[in-house]
Amino acid sequence: AMVASSSTPAILFWSWVNQSQNALVNYFNRNMSEDMDNETLAKSYGIAVTSALTVAFGLATFIQKRYDPVAAKKLMSFVAFPSAVVASSLNCYIVRSPEIDTGIALVDADGNDVLPGETSVEAARRGVNSTTLSRAILQAPVYFLPPVLIRSVFSGFVAANPALTIPLTTYMLLVIFGIGLPSTVAIFPQMSDIKAEEAEEKFRSLKDKDGKPYQVFYYNKGL
Repeated sequence: AMVASSSTPAILFWSWVNQSQNALVNYFNRNMSEDMDNETLAKSYGIAVTSALTVAFGLATFIQKRYDPVAAKKLMSFVAFPSAVVASSLNCYIVRSPEIDTGIALVDADGNDVLPGETSVEAARRGVNSTTLSRAILQAPVYFLPPVLIRSVFSGFVAANPALTIPLTTYMLLVIFGIGLPSTVAIFPQMSDIKAEEAEEKFRSLKDKDGKPYQVFYYNKGL
């Protein structure tokens, strides 16, 4: 709906819906080892929605004032992208940022906690940053490909069957999202690793079950 929107009210409405959904996704796909209070969730939601609506409204207003109505209508479908990138990234980072304060557990190759009761802030920082980046990357194919394909590959079909524009766009979004989501998640695996010398000092002298110093630790960065 955001991609197909060509008016400011529609873009603002669907930006709000999108960030409401993103807040829930980020909450339920975080590292579950630490609880998250309602204040943090509300803060994330508020900042994400505000940023999305601000960017969307600013760009929509600029386009409508700068270009003629025909050109503006075509360009409006691209307004959703920058607003979604900014808002989704902020949404993800703020929801997940408490992990940086508390740290997350490091485990060995078998999934055993290498230092029970202790956490790594460095691993948490890497996990949050990589997840935030993956959210931004995911927006590109989802927002750019459908309008480009509609105006090029499927332009003749859409011109002859205008009523099918939204169903076709929706179908392409589902396919692209279905391919793009696992692809961006694969860039930064859920179970990531960190070299022993890059972790905090308290982890560097630990030894494995065979009495050998750990070379690498693993952590669940969430999705």
